Amino acid sequence: MIATLRGKLLYTDANSLIVECGGVGFRCITTSATLSALSSIGDEVFLYTYMAVREDAMDLFGFASIEEMEAFKLIISVNGVGPKIGIALLSEFAPNQLYLYIGSNDPKALTSAGGVGIKLAQRIVLELKDKVEKIGYISTADLKPVKKPQKSVSDEAIAALMSLGYNKGEASLAVGKIEEDLPTDKLIKEALKLLSRGL
Repeated sequence: MIATLRGKLLYTDANSLIVECGGVGFRCITTSATLSALSSIGDEVFLYTYMAVREDAMDLFGFASIEEMEAFKLIISVNGVGPKIGIALLSEFAPNQLYLYIGSNDPKALTSAGGVGIKLAQRIVLELKDKVEKIGYISTADLKPVKKPQKSVSDEAIAALMSLGYNKGEASLAVGKIEEDLPTDKLIKEALKLLSRGL
């Protein structure tokens, strides 16, 4: 099993790359997030990898972060969900964002990824909701981080916004403009409205 690759980046296209290691070029299927995180052609890169072996093929998947690889493995553990769907979802969502949608029982959000219909999204949410809670990213009850229940409502809202891709400064500014006595989920929604309007 090939677990990691370190070598020279030779080639990239829309959903794959080639890394030369010791004179051998390894083609990895990957996400748009990993492709955007990589250096220029000719530079050294490091990838976490997952090998999928079928009767008619062996495919190698590469990821810039271990979090992305673990999210990929979790997605393909769902019955009937293959690597292609895993790559599509992680090209559309960062791992934390994906976990947030799954844990908050929002299959419709997942359908924005290519090839993911509502029935498939519902199956993914159904099978992974409990696993996502155990990972410790969110609670399905009210999106509170399960590892740090002592956080204030504002802290919880800021953490949720950061998991959606906003930086701490943006999230803190948006939350600070809203009354803190709102429930966490409403605070997040109001902050998202402000952020979408550019504050």
